[in-house]
Amino acid sequence: MTVRWLMTLGERSRPDAPSFAECPGPYEARAVALVDDGGQLFPILLEWRRAYGEDLTGWACQVEADDIEDLPADVAENWGPDELRLDTMPGGYVKVSDYRDHQAPAALPHRTNVLMRP
Repeated sequence: MTVRWLMTLGERSRPDAPSFAECPGPYEARAVALVDDGGQLFPILLEWRRAYGEDLTGWACQVEADDIEDLPADVAENWGPDELRLDTMPGGYVKVSDYRDHQAPAALPHRTNVLMRP
């Protein structure tokens, strides 16, 4: 199996919390995408925004899957809001919140082409 990015569409339904959206599972979501590269999630989310309205959130994580219509059982069973949250913002922007349980700088390989300043 190939490691890819899976994203489900969450719709904001609470007027008291304008950036809140439920995290539907892959079989409950109004729309689902499976892509090879995380960068492909952004144009898909913006297309969903054009199709379904302004107040959307994409929930995404890396999964081992080859086919969006035949996802492994553990993907659906373990789906939850503990990965990436992509919120559409005014002006066509996307705000990314990372809920993964790791230290981002430690995840970067030590190479001379990565510059990090304190």
